[in-house]
Amino acid sequence: MSLNPSVIQRKDPSELMLDSDANLDYRVIQGCLRRSFNDANLPSSIGIDNRQFSEFFKNQTKGFFDKMRGDCIPYAVAFTTRNRFDSLSIMNGPVQDDKTEVWTFTPSAFGGFLVQQDLLRNESKNLTEIRVPLREVLYDPRKLGDKLPVELVWELNSIIKQIYPEDNNSLENTNSVVRLIIDFGDRERWAQIWAVEIIDPNNKEVFASAFWVERSDIPGGFFTSGGESLERSFWTNPLSYRRISRGVGMVRAGKAKRPKSNTAVVQPAPAKQRYRTHMGIDYAAPIGTPIFSVANGKVAHLGYNGAFGNLIVLEHPGGYRTFYAHLSNYNPELELGNEVRRGLEIGYVGSTGRSTGPHLHFELRKDGVYIDPYSSKTQLDLWSMRDSESGQLTREVLLLGSPLAYQAK
Repeated sequence: MSLNPSVIQRKDPSELMLDSDANLDYRVIQGCLRRSFNDANLPSSIGIDNRQFSEFFKNQTKGFFDKMRGDCIPYAVAFTTRNRFDSLSIMNGPVQDDKTEVWTFTPSAFGGFLVQQDLLRNESKNLTEIRVPLREVLYDPRKLGDKLPVELVWELNSIIKQIYPEDNNSLENTNSVVRLIIDFGDRERWAQIWAVEIIDPNNKEVFASAFWVERSDIPGGFFTSGGESLERSFWTNPLSYRRISRGVGMVRAGKAKRPKSNTAVVQPAPAKQRYRTHMGIDYAAPIGTPIFSVANGKVAHLGYNGAFGNLIVLEHPGGYRTFYAHLSNYNPELELGNEVRRGLEIGYVGSTGRSTGPHLHFELRKDGVYIDPYSSKTQLDLWSMRDSESGQLTREVLLLGSPLAYQAK
């Protein structure tokens, strides 16, 4: 197949200007505030210093607290790095059933504030709760194939490896479980993991958790319950690799030939070494190693392309494209124009094209400009919580997280 020149257009990475407004870091705090005679003072009690919002909250929640059940109010609040209030979700008691309500408050782009009311019975129509042993996820994911779609197995394994608490490396030797909230999808929508928690089933303690945030203009992403993004790792791990054999930089392009001379008196000048720019990350792995799509997208190219060898290019929302080169083969069910989901097995490691050995050459580009995803300076909207998105995270934390994780203050 011929490749559209715009697909492989290369530009100077220095031309890429990242939007600093999309690089907001968030922290999310959750708890269950003990009820009092003045529940309407909840914002100030949990650290929201905003008089205008406090008045709005009091006016809006006059009927909410009449529906309370239990002796504490579950909440999740998000702040920016400048300690600016960005979203607040509250639930009518630490119980999850068909009477559960979550109200989410966010600043309006036009001034003032917005409130969204959600009922768990409406949200849970397409959702299923599953619990699987932590040991299976970490060491024997093949057993999960009977319980989850294959692409979700790869995704779950990737999530757990990121959120697994390093300060407790013995969890896998316990009876700890992974609690999942999943939409198995249908012909109209992809299967999707919405919540992941590592739990001790004996004392109900939640060691770590992650939640999916859906976005319309760019691919959605996973965030921990504390607001930390997990997306950078997803977008840089298209396979299980042995090592990174080459990163971005200058690589040898071969030595310049020395001119022949019939005299032994003249000492030839040392040959000059030429270099060319290597754009992409090379992951060394055996031939046939499965390669996965790092995000939902569409197949923009599928076929042989010169130095790239067998190449797959996926187009993702937001102007992003990912390149998977030197493949030995493709998923036989894959066709040009296909919609693909994150975690789909799209091809297999090879050594086709200009390749010195079996590896995957991987590239991430935005609007045709190459991006080094491993650079500490690279901060993309793909793996950042953007303004106005934290409300969905605080909402999911309360609706889909384990209610027993909250402790009264």
